[in-house]
Amino acid sequence: MIQRKNLILAIASVGIFVEALDIAIVNLAIPSIQSDYGLSSDKVQWLQTLYVLLYGGFLIIGGKLSDLIGKKNIFIAGSVLFLLTSLGAGLSPSFEMLAFFRAAQGIGAALIMPSAFSIVTHTFTEPRERAKAIGIFSSFAAIGSGSGLALGGIITTYWGWQWVFFINVPVLTAIIILAWYYLSADPAKESKSKPDLISGFLLVLVLLMLSYGVHELGGIREHYVLLIALAIAIIGGTKIIQHRLKVQKEPLIDTSLFRSKATVTGIGVFLLLGAYFTGYMFILSLLLQKDMHFTAAKAGVTLVPFSLLSALFAKFVLPPLMKRLNVWQTGVFGMTLMVGGAGFLLGSVLMNHNLILLLCSAACVSGLGMTICYTSLSVISVQGIPPQHYGLASSLATTSYFLGGGIGLSILSLFIIAKGPGNSVSNSSIIVLCIYAIAALAWLASYTKRHVAVERPSLAGE
Repeated sequence: MIQRKNLILAIASVGIFVEALDIAIVNLAIPSIQSDYGLSSDKVQWLQTLYVLLYGGFLIIGGKLSDLIGKKNIFIAGSVLFLLTSLGAGLSPSFEMLAFFRAAQGIGAALIMPSAFSIVTHTFTEPRERAKAIGIFSSFAAIGSGSGLALGGIITTYWGWQWVFFINVPVLTAIIILAWYYLSADPAKESKSKPDLISGFLLVLVLLMLSYGVHELGGIREHYVLLIALAIAIIGGTKIIQHRLKVQKEPLIDTSLFRSKATVTGIGVFLLLGAYFTGYMFILSLLLQKDMHFTAAKAGVTLVPFSLLSALFAKFVLPPLMKRLNVWQTGVFGMTLMVGGAGFLLGSVLMNHNLILLLCSAACVSGLGMTICYTSLSVISVQGIPPQHYGLASSLATTSYFLGGGIGLSILSLFIIAKGPGNSVSNSSIIVLCIYAIAALAWLASYTKRHVAVERPSLAGE
């Protein structure tokens, strides 16, 4: 029984690792894609924006489908879609087709994530056992995010950018086969209710308009009519979604989830974490390749030790750390490292791109901080809610992360553009990064101070 449970945990964890990896791995491949297709920087960045926004936007639907149709069915469907779109992306003859497959890939990831999380929480039912499993599962997502930049640079240089997509194919093939044979069949559902897909699609549309609007703020004088129209459309779409949440028999989001202050805090801090880490990866890639003139391979090799550090820390240090501290204190510690990482990065830029300070920054963020934060916030986000809502709560938390990533990166880009010609990264853009981290730390710390006596949901057995 224990071996079967561990195999199920491995299947779900590798699934989430692949989709988390795919967010970061494309970053160092973007210059090669841009060169092959002859694209402007603004246009090629939509490759990431479409993936992140459709991933985040469809996560709510993915969580609802997982709860209503069955976690095994949705996990396998999402994995098949992700596999096919990865293959299509690598074979794309044009950027338009690549962007289409990249967007569809985001939908596949949105099906995998909540169903995988639901598989873990329903397989491990004892509270301490479940908390440990969630920690392992979440650490795979954090390791995937942290190792993406390193692998992306190496793969792009020696195999070509197409292989940042092709690499998913054999891994997902194995995952689909194992999931088909080893995941338990979903129990029959008495209710034939369907999720509110209209609200789901409206949410995606609102997110796309919001991201585009923020991106265009730099040219507000030339595009003010468009921005006003977008603002009206966003407000209108949001009002419609709010109305449907009240009147639908099966609303897209069960608003009772927000009665848990822990869940609200976890989701809110995830928003800021997404803004911070997505922006951090963006800035780090620019610093290494454009300002410090590293090749993609050299940049990747430089970041490999921090991917290894993240994996070793998650395996050997994080479980006893979360046994000693409660999950809130662990989250505060992780966010403190994130603030320190932003400080080291700012110091590196101020000191003529000092490599030692930049490496210290990467150690704090990619090596340690992201693993701690993602793991602890994943546990926090499902505290105080019924088990049947774990899939939806997980989707809300991750949606918040990607919404923060898309909007936060758009805001960050305004400051990079505003500083004029010269180096690709401005001091003000890193200060914005610091603000994201400090705000997240303050929010988490203020709640932790009031709930420090909460029983520790340990990730390690006694």
